[in-house]
Amino acid sequence: MYASLEDLIERAGDKELRDIADRDRDGAPDAAVIEAALQDADNLVNTYVGAKYPVPLPSTPPIVRTWATSIARYVLHRNGAPEHVETDYKDAIAALKDVARGVATLPVEDGEAAIAATSGTVMAAHPPQVFTPDRLRGWR
Repeated sequence: MYASLEDLIERAGDKELRDIADRDRDGAPDAAVIEAALQDADNLVNTYVGAKYPVPLPSTPPIVRTWATSIARYVLHRNGAPEHVETDYKDAIAALKDVARGVATLPVEDGEAAIAATSGTVMAAHPPQVFTPDRLRGWR
């Protein structure tokens, strides 16, 4: 995973995580809830990053960890996120869109290259033409 429980605690704090991830009300964030939010974040990151890089990324650049943490935190706020959490989420998505479009690049380690761009050639196949001028001769 690109982010961890520790990353969420560092970003949101223990109290916030208990408030948003303690679904069984035992005083501790539920591991399954945290894991699901982190997996959702990974899936979303991979959706955008996969347009330019092979996913999952073999190593996690710090900025990807930040984006994944922001996304997971937003997902955990299922009853409405505070404005600052929503802003972090929107900023992460905007940055991921920039990566997907090739406007931004990830600081990957040596040997982790981006996917080569395609030539832009469009290929199409279609069946032979049915209504040709010869077949329509005599029809008016």
